[in-house]
Amino acid sequence: MFEYFYNEILRRTIIAFGTLFNGITVKQTDSTIRVPLAYGPTQKFLARLEQSPDLNKSTAITLPRMSFEFTGLTYDPSRKVTTTQQFIVKDPTDGSDVKKSYMPVPYNMQFELSIMCKVNDDALQITEQILPYFQPAYNVTVELVETIKEKRDIPIVLENITMQDDYEGDFDKRRVLLYTLRFTAKTYLFGPVADATKDIIKKSSVTYIAGGAKSAARDITYSVTPRAIKNYTGIVLTNLSENITLGDTDITVDDGSKIPAVSSTENLYLDIGGEEVLVVSKEGNQLIIKRGQDSTTAVSHIKGTAVKSITTADNASIEVGDDFGFDGTTESWL
Repeated sequence: MFEYFYNEILRRTIIAFGTLFNGITVKQTDSTIRVPLAYGPTQKFLARLEQSPDLNKSTAITLPRMSFEFTGLTYDPSRKVTTTQQFIVKDPTDGSDVKKSYMPVPYNMQFELSIMCKVNDDALQITEQILPYFQPAYNVTVELVETIKEKRDIPIVLENITMQDDYEGDFDKRRVLLYTLRFTAKTYLFGPVADATKDIIKKSSVTYIAGGAKSAARDITYSVTPRAIKNYTGIVLTNLSENITLGDTDITVDDGSKIPAVSSTENLYLDIGGEEVLVVSKEGNQLIIKRGQDSTTAVSHIKGTAVKSITTADNASIEVGDDFGFDGTTESWL
C-alpha cells in the first residue's frame, strides 16, 4: 500500500506563508527598520529576551521582530472530492511522457505569527500593514508538486488576533508587547505521481472450461494501445458533397481519391464534424461507414463539412485527459 514519495508540499506551504511577511518595515523617529522574521516558537524568543535584556548589546535580540510557527494540521471535509478520481498531465520536462496522480486530499495548516515590540506604535504599524490584505483570506499561488508543475491557489485565512501586554514582576523588568495572529492555510496533499504509460499492460490469472472440465489457472496479459478518436493535426482530406442525416451510412464526398484505401488488417477511421466514423468500403466518391464510433455521437452533417483523417500522427497528439478508445490483444501461456 505504502511507497516512498516526498512532494515537499507542507514545506512549500510553510515557505510561502513566511514569504508573505518577509518585507515589512517600521518607521521610527530617525530611521526605517526592516522587521526581521524567523521561524520558531514565540517562547524561544521571549526566553532570549529574558536572558539578554540589554537592547544595546549586539548579542541580544533586537525589537521589533516577528516569528511564525506551523502549529497544526487538520483534514477539511468541506473540500473533499472523489478519492478514486485521477487527473493526467503531460510530463512538463519533455512533453512526451504522461504522468498521473489521484486527486489531492484537502488539509488545513494552522500557523501563528507573533509580533514582538517594545513600543506600541511599532506593533500598530506592523499590524496595520498586514490586516488590509486579509478579508479574511488572501490567496497565494504555490507550486505544490514540482514533477508535474502543479500549481494551486492556497487561501490563507486570518482567524483571530490577540494582544498581550503585562507588567508582572519588578518595575525595571523589560516590557514586551506581543501580538499573535492565527492563520489557516487551505492546502492540498498529493500522493505519489506515477508514469501513466506503465499501466497499459495488465496481467491476471483466469480459469476456463475446456471439454467439460475445468482447466488449471493460466496467466493472461492484455495490452492496449491508445488511439485517437478525433483529428488533432487539422488535416482535411475532402468534404461532404451532400447533406447526411442521423441514420445515413452511405455518404458521398467531393474527392474519394484522397481517402486511403480500406484495409483488411487495419481499420480506417475518419473525423466528420467531431463524429468518429469507421469506413467499411470505398468506391469512387461513395463511402459505406459505421456511425458514432467509440462513444462519439452520431449527428446530422451538412454539405461541405470537412472530412478529416485520424492517423498515427493524431495518436501521438492525444490531449491529456481525452477519453480515447482502445484496441488490444490478449495473450495467454501455461
